[in-house]
Formats: sequence, structure tokens, C-alpha cells
Amino acid sequence: MRRAVVLGIIVVAGLALGGLGLKAQQTAAQGGREGGQGRGGGRGPAFPPISAPEKVATNLYMIPGEGGNTAAFVTGNCVVLVDTKLANDGQDILDQLKPVTSKPVTHIINTHTHGDHTGSNDFFPASVEIVTQEHTAENMKKMPAFQEESKKHGLPDRTFKDKMTLLRGNDAIDLYYYGPAHTNGDAFVVFRSLRVMHAGDVFATKGQPLIDTMNGGSGIAYPQTIAKAVGGIKNVDTIITGHSTVMKWQDLVDYGEFNRLYLEHARASLAAGKTAEQALADFKLPEKFKGYNIAGGRGGPGGNFNVIFTELQKK
Repeated sequence: MRRAVVLGIIVVAGLALGGLGLKAQQTAAQGGREGGQGRGGGRGPAFPPISAPEKVATNLYMIPGEGGNTAAFVTGNCVVLVDTKLANDGQDILDQLKPVTSKPVTHIINTHTHGDHTGSNDFFPASVEIVTQEHTAENMKKMPAFQEESKKHGLPDRTFKDKMTLLRGNDAIDLYYYGPAHTNGDAFVVFRSLRVMHAGDVFATKGQPLIDTMNGGSGIAYPQTIAKAVGGIKNVDTIITGHSTVMKWQDLVDYGEFNRLYLEHARASLAAGKTAEQALADFKLPEKFKGYNIAGGRGGPGGNFNVIFTELQKK
């Protein structure tokens, strides 16, 4: 039998999560491939601190802060976590869950490889089953954070290629993979009976995404991957984003359109001989995207146009 982490019970007060900018995601992903850093380890103030669970649906909570949004699903017998934030955040995650349940954590699902989503996997005992998409498992094996023997139990125990279902009945969780986007192993995690999906950093926030080409991400594939997810996943109303607030299904649909328009403009701009900076400067969007952040980013002054130009030039 797999031993589980047991949680206590106390009283809680709720806090809402604010949005998180691209700069924080960028910092975490760059450090994330090295597993992130724990408290006192020199990590910059990119993320707000962990805050109290925000109830998303019956028995489903989002824990913001200190990296990616963690989802906690309280099932009939156990707790399933989606993403474990940065290194040394495991106890804080458990502390935030104490007001919610005393049931044991038995499963962790990682949406992708970055250390702000996998950083505290190793805090949990080897009895807790870790599940990822198969490409994410390969990416995680290369992370310096998991090279020490004492931390290797934080690597995945089970993987899937295109689809997997964990648990049964009203507790069923469907995992989907539709291709490269943020990385080459991004999982969409659907809490079937609740009509809620954790999208990880494929949909981190409203704005240009972080495209981690070092871990197989692709700006060319990005809009197609979202389109496949939108077309293939049914009966979802609510989205837990990678780093922002809880959103609606239509927000994901719109985000796919945003990335499609971004790619189309990149193709046209490159064909016209423009630089990435020029492409970003004259990128115009429909009014519904007025709240999106498209400035700068990991690609430099030209934002993701630099990344996509490089991809297109390799074709």
C-alpha cells in the first residue's frame, strides 16, 4: 500500500488570487529547469506568497502564489494535487490544505516540467504517485533538481501519451495532451464531474505566453494545440490558469485566437522583411484583447516574435 501524507484540520479564511505577469513566469521557467530555489536560496520576489485556498467548485480548490497555481481536489478518499510550486513549498501547500481536509495526498499531477510547478514534488513521500505526460517525464529527468538520489522520488511514476483517466466515478480526472505549446509535454487536467480544467502554463495568463523551446515548446504549434484542446475537450466551463485568476472556457477559446493572430502576424512580418521589434510595434489586435499584455517578454524587445521568427526560419 502506498503511504500518504496526512493533513490536519483548522479554521480558514479565503483570499482571492490576483494576476501574475509574464516577468514572473519567465523568471520561474528559467530557474524552473533547474528546479527553482527554496526559501533563503536567493530567489527573487517574482511571485506573491502562498495564500489561502480559493474554492473553485465543490471539493476543488486553487492555492495561488509561490509559483504556478496548485489545484487540490478532495475526493472521497484522498487528495489529488495538480502542480507543487517551487522548491521548499510542500509544507506550505499542506498548511493551506489543513482547513479544508484531513484526507491524505495520494497523487500529484504535473502539468509540465518547470520548477515552479514541480519544485516541491520531492517533499512528498515516495508513496505519493506522480503522473505526467511522457515528454514531461523525459524533460524532468534532465533537471538538475532531480539528479540527487534523495530527490528522484519526485520524478513521475506514471506517464501517458495522449489521454489517461485517474480515479473513477465522480472523482474521475481526465488528462489530455494535444501537442507542443508552452513545452512539448503540456497536460490539460479535467475534473470531469465538476466541469473544471487546469490548463497549466499553456494558458498561464492573458498575454503572450512563455514559449520554452529548450523543453520543446513551439510558437508555431501553440495556436493549433489550443484549437485541438478546444475541439477535443467537452463539458468544461471553468479554467484554472497557470498563474492568473480562475477564468471561463471562452477565455481559453479567445486565447487560442490571440495566439493564431500572433502567429499570422509573425509570418507576414517575416515575409515583409520586418524585424521582431517592428512586428511587435505594429501588431494590432481586436478590441476584445485590449487587456492582454504583449510587451517584451522572454524573447527580448521583440517578444515572442523573436522566438517564432527563429522557428519559421528553420522551416
